[in-house]
Amino acid sequence: MVRRLVAGLAAIVLVAEAAVLVLVHIVLGRTTANQSMSIAGSDPDVMSKATYAMGAGMGAFLLLCAALAVLAALRDRSPGRFGRIVLIGAAVTHAVLGMLAVGLVGWAAFAALMLILCLLVLILTLYPAAARQGDGGGPVEDAPPPPPFGELKPTSP
Repeated sequence: MVRRLVAGLAAIVLVAEAAVLVLVHIVLGRTTANQSMSIAGSDPDVMSKATYAMGAGMGAFLLLCAALAVLAALRDRSPGRFGRIVLIGAAVTHAVLGMLAVGLVGWAAFAALMLILCLLVLILTLYPAAARQGDGGGPVEDAPPPPPFGELKPTSP
């Protein structure tokens, strides 16, 4: 029950974060275009379009993470290999951005990023690691249990 709640909450937070980041990049892109801002002689149109593209890319990535969290919540299973890689990438990104946010933005931004990081890590750790075959099929059979401590077995025939 807790796993589904955490995955659902993470999905909601990731969608909200995607919306905020897209909005921030739209504002930054428009500001760059309206003010004809340039850094070291760069073309302002290229800079504003790059800002829009970065916002769209970040928003799409966060929406993908949210979709993976929703799938984990609905299925009540750990995400697959691709999903785990994407969520680990998002967790690492939030950790690095959290470190930068302390100095650049403040402790509130750090706390928000660490909350999202915690939700991502919980998605990755609350679900048991499913033993999968190479094609992502059913679980692999477990190895037989080790012999009891007092029992000795010969090592050569």
